[in-house]
Amino acid sequence: MAGVYKIKGTLVMMNPNLKGLLPSASLDLFQFFTIKLINASSNPIPAENGFRKVEYDEECGNNSLDGSNMALKEEKRLGEPMCKYVVHFDWSNEMGIPEAFVIRNLHPNDEFFLESLTIEGIPNLSSIHFVCKSWVYPDSKYETSRVFFINKSRLPDDQGFDQYVPRDERFDDIKLLEFVSNFPKSLISNLKSFVKAELVSKQEEEFESFEQVYDILYEDGFTFPVPQPVLDAFAAKFPIQIIWKDGRVMKNLHEKCLRVSTLLQSPSSNLNPEQYGDQTSKITKEQLQRNLDGITVDEALRSKKLFILDHHDSFMQYLRKINTETSRRAYASRTILFLQNNGTLKPLAIELSLPHPQGDQFGAISKVFLPSTQGVDASLWFLAKAFVLVNDAGHHQLVSHWLNTHAVIEPFVIATHRHLSVLHPIHKLLHPHFRDTMFINAIGRQNLANAEGIIETTMLPQQFCMEMSSKIYKDWNFIDQALPNDLLKRGMAIRDPNAPHGLNLVIKDYPYAVDGLDIWAAINTWVQDYVSCYYKTDDDIKQDTELRSWWKEVVEVGHGDLKDKPWWPKMQTREELIESCTIIIWTSSALHAAVNFGQYPYAGYILNRPTLSRRLMPEEGSEEYEELVRDPNLTFLKTITPKYETFLDLSIIETLSSHPSSEIYLGTRDNPYWTSDLRALEAFKRFGRKLGDIEQMLIRRNKDATLLNRVGPVKIPYTLLYPTSQPGLTGRGIPNSVSI
Repeated sequence: MAGVYKIKGTLVMMNPNLKGLLPSASLDLFQFFTIKLINASSNPIPAENGFRKVEYDEECGNNSLDGSNMALKEEKRLGEPMCKYVVHFDWSNEMGIPEAFVIRNLHPNDEFFLESLTIEGIPNLSSIHFVCKSWVYPDSKYETSRVFFINKSRLPDDQGFDQYVPRDERFDDIKLLEFVSNFPKSLISNLKSFVKAELVSKQEEEFESFEQVYDILYEDGFTFPVPQPVLDAFAAKFPIQIIWKDGRVMKNLHEKCLRVSTLLQSPSSNLNPEQYGDQTSKITKEQLQRNLDGITVDEALRSKKLFILDHHDSFMQYLRKINTETSRRAYASRTILFLQNNGTLKPLAIELSLPHPQGDQFGAISKVFLPSTQGVDASLWFLAKAFVLVNDAGHHQLVSHWLNTHAVIEPFVIATHRHLSVLHPIHKLLHPHFRDTMFINAIGRQNLANAEGIIETTMLPQQFCMEMSSKIYKDWNFIDQALPNDLLKRGMAIRDPNAPHGLNLVIKDYPYAVDGLDIWAAINTWVQDYVSCYYKTDDDIKQDTELRSWWKEVVEVGHGDLKDKPWWPKMQTREELIESCTIIIWTSSALHAAVNFGQYPYAGYILNRPTLSRRLMPEEGSEEYEELVRDPNLTFLKTITPKYETFLDLSIIETLSSHPSSEIYLGTRDNPYWTSDLRALEAFKRFGRKLGDIEQMLIRRNKDATLLNRVGPVKIPYTLLYPTSQPGLTGRGIPNSVSI
């Protein structure tokens, strides 16, 4: 063949069984693979071209083994050798550009991890990169050989060959090692039964005082790193109330419960009245008027100053089961809050409701509790707030966290792997936002959300946790997951073309919304720039067969229970694709960061965020009521999460709130050669720079003393949407994906 020359390929791979072996002892294993380049042109590659010779990396010297020039260059990967191999191929200009390669593992037993292949030596071309990051198992385990593609995006009609989509969804080695070293702690491993038995045998199941909570959890017993400002606040006798004086710490501003109240009439219910009777709120205007700082209820409504934290309907449907079939005791709750002139919220009334003792069809039995600072009324108000927080903690973990991020994103992960080639531009766009999601969800189902697992043990609904989450999913709406739509739907914003991001926030100092809209806009711009590189018109979208198959599976299979909902995008226009991809990336990154990585910083002090309740409100004349009068703190402790469940809860949220050292954050990729398209690379650089600018802007906001909700009375700044973070428990950082 005329014009034949040598091109050089550098393979980077690792075999887990090589740990501790000398290079000379491990070389034979890598005699058992072959590699063959593939082009996308009409000119065939000669059949004899392929694995030619493997030799030392030039930096490592040159030795021979059994007549072949072969050597290893070791790189650190958890102490195991990551090896570089140099492969030479015969090539000619007629063959064009290699755009894929086939690799066969001929070893009878061992797999190896293929990190990358880099091709050099083709005239007038820079290096060609194949980013692999995949385990290659023995050839006998595959029906066809493994194929890897160049770091270049192509639409389906322009790909030129069949695709193979590998599935490599497990944690990388560094993250796995860190996770397994921490996770037994979060499960308390085999000590769970021992710890429980010890507490029972010593009659030490209950916390006896607030001071003992501190001593056992953070001094003498199990140690958890609660932020020092929280401990300082405790030492200054500032417990519990911080959850109400600071709208940010109360968490409802992060979650999706808080909405503008429509209190021209009493708060309504969406439950079927034929099944659940009258569920209308018993809160009256007269009760609210007492603490409205001199304005009327109607004036507060007109000026959008009344809000409701509504945990009524979702809990009412399960109260009869919870209160009769479990050891828990609970209420449905409604909490009305007032927006003060300084921009912070204060609670006006709490309604606690139970199903009618004669049957659900007779409606709800409700009691309303009002703020008080003296006597038994203050103790009742104190306890009523605890019941609201228990509901909020359950809703947060089961809905805001598990359902609205982990669960709903999984069908997109599966459909992407099944229907979008690794060459497809949307696969390249979304793939980093699916990193480790399948694996962490599998761990969650096996160890957290399983029967009698951590979630059922520590959360209010107990064995009804997943059933409750599934029921709420029926009201999930993909389009509403867009942050602007979410804020509009909850009445937290008003459309205003002259306002930043086209929205006028009802609560100006709303950290999640203010910071989130900046992040959302940056993601949306990045997606728009990227999509525009490959889809010039709406017709390009309509003609993309892979895209149609992908979206069809997402809607009809992945979210099949909701497939007939009219709000699903039809995926016929560039606008629909851009909006959908922005929602997917937002959900996987910023939304998950906002609801996950603050769990321990805000809830690591169990008195601040109890997770279950075991007694109902004490009735006047009862022994429990007399105890409340004598020692309201003891009544509080006997009502909320006891020791064992506290140990479990705090240990798991500590793990969930921590970043591994291998975390990959929004605006970054694990490989700079993820694409060879210069337009896409430049757009991605702009995205990264924009996120850096946003982070500096958020830091400045947190220093603004007029923005009281950004730090709260315990002076903990709102950092959950800072894009970057160091490893560990930081309360900040937006990873690319739902990966913990």
